[in-house]
Amino acid sequence: MATSVYEKKKFSLIDGTVIDAAPLKIKYLREFLTKFETIKSAKTDDESISVLVLCALIAMKQYAPYIKTIDDLEDNLDLPTIYEVIDIAAGIKINQKSEEPVKSQAVDSGSSWETLDLAKLEAEAFLIGIWKDYEELEQSLSMPELTATIKAKRDLDYSDKKFAAAMQGVDLDKNSGNSNEWEDMKARVFSKGAAENGNDILALQGKNAERAGFGIGMGLTYEVIE
Repeated sequence: MATSVYEKKKFSLIDGTVIDAAPLKIKYLREFLTKFETIKSAKTDDESISVLVLCALIAMKQYAPYIKTIDDLEDNLDLPTIYEVIDIAAGIKINQKSEEPVKSQAVDSGSSWETLDLAKLEAEAFLIGIWKDYEELEQSLSMPELTATIKAKRDLDYSDKKFAAAMQGVDLDKNSGNSNEWEDMKARVFSKGAAENGNDILALQGKNAERAGFGIGMGLTYEVIE
């Protein structure tokens, strides 16, 4: 059984300083992925690496705010560490030893907002009433934290509805046809829109199945219970 929403990781600067890092908060992830999208127009590995360096610099706003410029970044992180940061921040995995172009490796990671209605998810979480505005929500939560919060809210809401129905002699599980909107949404995310629901095999394929996430490495996971 999982005991944490995500796994915290460490990376080391050139001077030996160890940084504790977790998935980017949504505020920084938005900026990170906007920059990352430009890698699709890169024509060489050097151009692709330049985009990833800029993405890593954005991640430093959360991990090491004193690293503010490209020069600062180059003084503190070598290329393998930049790849580590990219992975921790958004689940984009680059293997420096691979013969596959950097652009292909990055794009194949599937990092995108395209298959996820983030505005709808944030609106649902906002109803909890903890945050004064959406900016505060995005500063507070990473994607794994957002999805875990929404899942807990949905589970609680369903339990309340199930109890109320049971008081009226209605078996909500039986009458629902075993439909699970949450699992269906994750299935569409895992398969980049190809799967219709959680029972569709297209939801479990390739790297998405291996990571059991929606492609930005934010820890959206699940397990099959026999």
